[in-house]
Amino acid sequence: MFETSSRLPDFPWDKLAPYKQKAAEHPDGIVDLSIGSPVDPVPDLVKKALADAADAPSYPTTIGTSTARQAAVDWMTRRLDVTGVDPQTGVLPVIGTKELIMLLPTLLGIGAGDTVLIPDLAYPTYEAGAALARATSVPVSDPTTYDGPVRVAYLNSPRNPTGEITSADDLRRAVEWARANDVLLVSDECYLEFGWDERPLSVLHPDVCGGSFDNLLAVHSLSKRSNLAGYRGGFVAGDETVVSELLAVRKHAGLMVPSPIQAAMAAAFADDVHVDEQRARYLRRRSVLRDALTDAGWAITLSNGGLYLWAEHPLYDAYGSVGALADRGILVAPGAFYGTAGERNVRVALTGTDERIDAAVKRLQE
Repeated sequence: MFETSSRLPDFPWDKLAPYKQKAAEHPDGIVDLSIGSPVDPVPDLVKKALADAADAPSYPTTIGTSTARQAAVDWMTRRLDVTGVDPQTGVLPVIGTKELIMLLPTLLGIGAGDTVLIPDLAYPTYEAGAALARATSVPVSDPTTYDGPVRVAYLNSPRNPTGEITSADDLRRAVEWARANDVLLVSDECYLEFGWDERPLSVLHPDVCGGSFDNLLAVHSLSKRSNLAGYRGGFVAGDETVVSELLAVRKHAGLMVPSPIQAAMAAAFADDVHVDEQRARYLRRRSVLRDALTDAGWAITLSNGGLYLWAEHPLYDAYGSVGALADRGILVAPGAFYGTAGERNVRVALTGTDERIDAAVKRLQE
C-alpha cells in the first residue's frame, strides 16, 4: 500500500554495521570517524540562552522570532560579507537543515517529471529528497553543463564528503546559468566557516550574486559551527519569493522551530569567539590526522575545507579501505556512499575528541 521507503535510497550507514563491530573489538576501543557529528561541548552562552527561554508554553511561529532572524542576518553580514538580506522577508529558521533539504522539493511542488541536479559526490539527502518528491535526481560534476529542463540544482561548498571549495568564478557561472534557465540554485553552506586552504564564499556574496538574490537560496546550519547538531537549528535565506512560498507551506505543515531553540540560535549566531575556538580544535585534528594518514600510505586529495579528509589507498577500493582501517579500530565512511566517483575513497571525519584522534594517529603509526 505504501511505497515511500521503497522508493528512497538505502540508508547507507546501515552497511557499516559489520565494520563498526570489527573496529569496536580493538583493545583500546573504537575510534569512530564515520560521521560528522560534533563531540565538543555546547557553548555555555548557548546553554544559558536555552535555559532562560525554557518557559515557552505557547506555539512558536513558523517565521520565527525577529531576534533569531536578525541574528542570522547580522552573522551573514559580519562573517560572510553578505549584505542586503531582509530579516523580515528573506530569512526563515528551519528544524535543522537536513529537514529542509529533504523536504525542499516536496514543499515547492516539485514532483514526477521534474529534474533535480545534485553534485556527483554528495551528501545522500539531496538524492533522497528528490526521490521523496518522486522527482528525478541527476548527479553532475558541474550543473552548468547539463542540457535539459531543471527545477532545482544543489551546490555544496565546502563539499561533503570531499572538502572541495567551489571557486568564486564557478559560483558566478552557476548563478548566471540558474538565472538564464530559471533554475532554483540551492547552496548548502553548513561548513562555510571551516575553510582551511582558502576562504569559501556564500552564493549570496555580492561578488558572486551581483547584489541580487533572484533564483538563489543559501542554507546554513548551527550543527557544525556551534556544536548544536542535537538542537536542530538552522535557516534558509535568499530569493524572497521562494522564502515566502516555503513559509506559506511550512505554516500548513506545522514546521516550527521551538522557541527555546530559537533563543539558543540567536545567542550562537551573535558570538564568534566559540566558533574561532572550535576552528582551532578542528585545524589541529586535521593536521595530525592528515600527516598520520599520509605517512601510512594514504593519499589525501581536495580536503581544503569542511570537517573531512578525502583519502585513498593504492591497495584498496572504498570498502577495502574501510576494512583495513577497521582492523586498526578506526571506523570511516566509504566514498561509495556519496556516489560512484568515490568508489576508491574513504571519508575520514575530524569530529572525534582530541583523545580519540590521537588514538587514531597512534594506530596509523604502528
